[in-house]
Amino acid sequence: MPRLFVAIRPPAEIRRTLLDLMGGIPGARWQDDERLHITLRFVGEVDRHCAADLTAALSEIHFQPFEIALTGLGQFDRRGRIDTLWSGVQPRHQLSQLHKRIDRACTSVGLRPYERAYLPHITIARFGRAAGSMEDFIAVHGGFTSTVFTVDSFALFESHLGHEGATYHIVERYRAA
Repeated sequence: MPRLFVAIRPPAEIRRTLLDLMGGIPGARWQDDERLHITLRFVGEVDRHCAADLTAALSEIHFQPFEIALTGLGQFDRRGRIDTLWSGVQPRHQLSQLHKRIDRACTSVGLRPYERAYLPHITIARFGRAAGSMEDFIAVHGGFTSTVFTVDSFALFESHLGHEGATYHIVERYRAA
């Protein structure tokens, strides 16, 4: 069964800017270029029929291109331990609207609605228990802001889990009107 998610792939120059930030935290598992994306909706494992229906439902989403920038850094924790370092996205309104349209497409093919608050971001590192302190990294890079870029498409991705982490490939790309 395919494991799917819907995301925006930032332009190469934005990804290079993020890659240039990475380093300096012992034990961090930094994302590589192929994994840098802004998730719009995690789908999970679905059967081939549902995947085909979702591909069709996503093609019905219409949106105008809009501009965003990456800004600041944040952390997610799990059970009191920081496990993810990310860069935020501003402004959020149009991304949130696109997320809602994608969520409606997902529910129209029988998937459960997205139940958490949507926080657009790009994961830049993951951490295990042996990771070092992030304080110096955040002190230096916490005010990070990218140049503005245009969102004129999103894609349905398939994720394959392996020993080196997940690999992603685009199933279908959807362009703005």
